[in-house]
Amino acid sequence: MRTFLVIMDESDEARAAMRFAARRAVQVQGAVHILALVAQQNFSAFGGVQATIEEEARDRAEVLAHGVAGNLLAESGIMPTISVKIGQGVKIVSEFLETHKEVAALVLGAASGGAPGPLVTHFAAHAGELPCPLYIIPGDYDEATADHEV
Repeated sequence: MRTFLVIMDESDEARAAMRFAARRAVQVQGAVHILALVAQQNFSAFGGVQATIEEEARDRAEVLAHGVAGNLLAESGIMPTISVKIGQGVKIVSEFLETHKEVAALVLGAASGGAPGPLVTHFAAHAGELPCPLYIIPGDYDEATADHEV
């Protein structure tokens, strides 16, 4: 089964990427995998405080991912798989792609103003080295008004 990997956060561009991936998954009878990233905290003076901060961030990411998953199920009938990982985003996504051969495409949302974001910048520069196609979706992309299919 073709799986579309979407990196999720609280941004509008991540939501645009999710809608794009869901639509493509429906077209090919595929699946969507949501990968929510939690930045690892650099505050290490008090290990317990660091662990608490990371756990709270993980909980927020899980709530966000489950909310998005519910919306995706209601809109497209697809129940996505959800993973939440703590650490450096580029490293996590790269390792995920190496170990999940079912991923048919990496779908990233690009910020609509200014720099596109660190994941987009990195993976666009290394697109030729990826094991799957890379889709970069503009943050203000609206599937409903798009006059073409990809």
